[in-house]
Amino acid sequence: MVMPNEVVIGIDGGGTRTRVLIMDREGREIGRGEGSATLVDPEAPGKAALLVDTIVRRVLNEHRVPRPAAALWAALAGAGREVTRTRIRSELEEISRDMVRRVGVGTDVDAAIHDAFDHQPGIVLIAGTGTIVHALSPGGERMSVGGWGARLGDEGSGYAIALAGLKAILRAQDGRSEPTALTGLLADLDLETPAALVDWVAHATKRDVAALAPRVVAIADDGDPVAKQIVEQAVSELRLHLKAILERLGPQSRIRTVALVGGLVMPGRPLRSRMERVIAELGLEILAREVRPDRGAARFAMDLIEATV
Repeated sequence: MVMPNEVVIGIDGGGTRTRVLIMDREGREIGRGEGSATLVDPEAPGKAALLVDTIVRRVLNEHRVPRPAAALWAALAGAGREVTRTRIRSELEEISRDMVRRVGVGTDVDAAIHDAFDHQPGIVLIAGTGTIVHALSPGGERMSVGGWGARLGDEGSGYAIALAGLKAILRAQDGRSEPTALTGLLADLDLETPAALVDWVAHATKRDVAALAPRVVAIADDGDPVAKQIVEQAVSELRLHLKAILERLGPQSRIRTVALVGGLVMPGRPLRSRMERVIAELGLEILAREVRPDRGAARFAMDLIEATV
């Protein structure tokens, strides 16, 4: 049996799900699990701490891992502001004191770029429920494009694609645009009329909405012109994100590798082939190996231990 002080926990918390990775201090996997979304609510960031605590306790129990673990590092979408991270970390330390000795909190972007490039220069594009592009320059400077949330940004995200699809249904219903096969989304939601979308959207979570994005892309692939325009716009926005980060890095950076992370752009996912073409057009290449933010978070947890030794 592994000893408690040999265990580290990495959390990858996003708008769709939360992944938990348990490793020993040598980097060997002990177990993993999943839970509900832990996207940080700006109005109540403390909720994320409670959700993380609940999910991690369940996963530790499932794998019969003794407590307290040596360290936990939570990579949470929406935790970009220092004041937010501080509050979540403080609450996690309070409610999880019997479960883990040291706690760290950062963003899903931090964990993704750590796993992808291990403190070396590189670019990460995350496109899932939300979107952001992050880079670590050769000089160690961190820079981001996007990541402004659903109300102000997240162009090219699953949420944006799906919401545009739902809006297109209502536009077609009004006669403000041409008829579209996107109306078939109503059947997916077990709704009888376009008007029923108003109530559905009012009660839907971001995850509920974003889950429709693969269907919008599939309808576009079947030739529907309205859906094609939505998807083309999404890909164009992701391209703009990458162009902007390249301009900020400057030609002297020589960074040519991009890690693709998230439910829209991982291998076999809805926008993967389109983004492969975009990245080739920009003279970049895709990082060949799989990027796992939960593993990056676990490595940050190991750093917490080393920092206190």
